[in-house]
Amino acid sequence: MGRGRQALPGRARGGGALNETIARAFRAEAVAERELERVPDWLWDGQELPVPVEAIADSHYGLLVREGEDLAQLAGIESGGTVSGLLLPGAREIWVDAEEAERVPARRRFTIGHELGHWVLDCRQGVGRSAGLVHCRSAQVREGMDAGADAHAAALEEYPPAELDANQFAAALLMPRELVLREHERLRGDERALCATFRVSRLALQRRLWFLSIPR
Repeated sequence: MGRGRQALPGRARGGGALNETIARAFRAEAVAERELERVPDWLWDGQELPVPVEAIADSHYGLLVREGEDLAQLAGIESGGTVSGLLLPGAREIWVDAEEAERVPARRRFTIGHELGHWVLDCRQGVGRSAGLVHCRSAQVREGMDAGADAHAAALEEYPPAELDANQFAAALLMPRELVLREHERLRGDERALCATFRVSRLALQRRLWFLSIPR
């Protein structure tokens, strides 16, 4: 699993804050890799794509994935923004916005991965913040951003730390580094085909390629 890990010259030229942000993203990435290795072979063999994120949430973590029309109301917060995902640790439930999920299925997969990141990193799989909830607005569950290295780097620094961690966890879960390298070579960098293979949005794929220093 080591190929590509250190090839980050474009990121290393940033300032100290950016370097720390990148280091934090790598820590979340390492946790996602560890978690994927713990998924039993009968559920996912580590090679077949796309990664069955909903099945992993259900059968490996014991979290029920549900859809709702107004997650802000479910979370008990005032209106004023769309809530894309909601984690109820005590109930062991992940909620995703139904309209968003129908409109952009790849977004649904990323939101599930993002909430799994909170479950593993913040809630310690039910040991930590088990009685509360985690709600994530659309701007926090962001698969990617406009293409371009400067935009990718700048966007990393926009996130609250916990949301950066969850986004990075989701990206690494849905697009494991070694499989991205393998498929990028097999498909000769065809982004449309790569998106179909991993079932992610093009923006999510572009950010992943940037982070792994894979030429587009």
